[in-house]
Amino acid sequence: MTALTKLFRATAFRLSVAYLLVFALFAGFILGYVAWNARQVLDDQIQGTIEAEITGLAEQYRLGGIRRLVGVIDRRTREPSASLYLVTTNAGERLAGNVGSLPAGVLDDPGVRETDYRQSDEPDAQIRRALVRVFILPGGFRLLVGRDVEERERLGAVIRQALGLSLGLVTILACLGGWFVTRRVLKRVDAMTETTRTIMAGDLDGRLAVSGNGDELDRLATNLNAMLDRIGELMSGMKEVSDNIAHDLKTPLTRLRNRAEEALRTAKTPEDYARALEGTIDESDNLIRVFNALLMIARLEAGNAAATMADFDLSEVAQSVAELYDAVADEASVPLEVAIEPDLSLHGNRELVGQALANLLDNALKYGVSAEDVSGGPPSITIAAMRRGDHVEISVADRGPGIPEHARAHVLERFARLEAARSRPGFGLGLSLVAAVARLHGGELRLEDNSPGLKAVLALPAKVP
Repeated sequence: MTALTKLFRATAFRLSVAYLLVFALFAGFILGYVAWNARQVLDDQIQGTIEAEITGLAEQYRLGGIRRLVGVIDRRTREPSASLYLVTTNAGERLAGNVGSLPAGVLDDPGVRETDYRQSDEPDAQIRRALVRVFILPGGFRLLVGRDVEERERLGAVIRQALGLSLGLVTILACLGGWFVTRRVLKRVDAMTETTRTIMAGDLDGRLAVSGNGDELDRLATNLNAMLDRIGELMSGMKEVSDNIAHDLKTPLTRLRNRAEEALRTAKTPEDYARALEGTIDESDNLIRVFNALLMIARLEAGNAAATMADFDLSEVAQSVAELYDAVADEASVPLEVAIEPDLSLHGNRELVGQALANLLDNALKYGVSAEDVSGGPPSITIAAMRRGDHVEISVADRGPGIPEHARAHVLERFARLEAARSRPGFGLGLSLVAAVARLHGGELRLEDNSPGLKAVLALPAKVP
């Protein structure tokens, strides 16, 4: 594609041409309207002058007939003036006046019209234009009274010349401006195209250049760069998840295989085979739960649950989850304190928020009540829900060992577990699921120090009344 072809195909150049056409039409309309009005004003003035001349001549004709009229006209034609007079007999013989020649038939047709003429004292002069009025007097005499319109014609020519010059100048400037703007835009678009080619070729760290002008191309480049950053994060997350799956699921799969192999090698009785099968089923159930959790997190990250959102009573959901885990806490000899404000409304997915609260309580019961980690007083878990500003905060606090501040962001990643927790059941997906639920609802999951213990706060936007 040649540079000229690229220029003609550019949207900026086409817009410049379209703008030029619109501006030219508008300028032509304005100048044409001005010229038409000027012509009307001059015509009115000329006709007014002619009417005044006719009134005076009619008075002279009434007083002295054709002889007096001829004398008056003969006197007026010797005075410098733009007025035109002509008196002829019915045979066309000129009696007085300063009009030398007229097109045939003009004097035989009474009324007002524009016509060509020559001056009587300039037989070789060029043909001029005049606005005239013709009368047929008694006895067949013809009277013509008119006014030269050369000034009006010159004014029209000046306006037409101004229109042509202005349109020509506008066209030249518009072409130069369109070429400059298009060239500048094309240069930036070509740079963006080249960058996207390198990114598609594998350079995922490449980003589109931002000039800093804040124009539409800058906004487009900024948004595309943000999209590339997000894609990079997702690809990095997928790689991390793949690594984690390969690392964390290798152990239960190996254990599953070893248990089946051991059963084949050592089982002697039907009871031995039954116990081996039960263990295999338990391991399989754990793996199924892991994959279900991963699929749910993937759906939440993709925003597939956004269509299921509706208004619901968070206080009721939190109270139900607390009652569900009250029996589990009693069995673990851990007091479960509940402080839930009534009538807390949310717009979201009721089941996912309930699942997130259940995960937080499950984590607190697993990792926040170990006797050796309790600092001072007896273990306890508190679930609270309250409104803070334009958010609703649901918190689950324990008095266990807590999580060091530097590791709090890490435990929100999939399959991330602290070393102290690796000896306990779990796959490190509970907090990841809660964080995904928070992001789906436009909120956040914060892990804070409960002094001592851990306080997990799920902050979600409150329903707008």
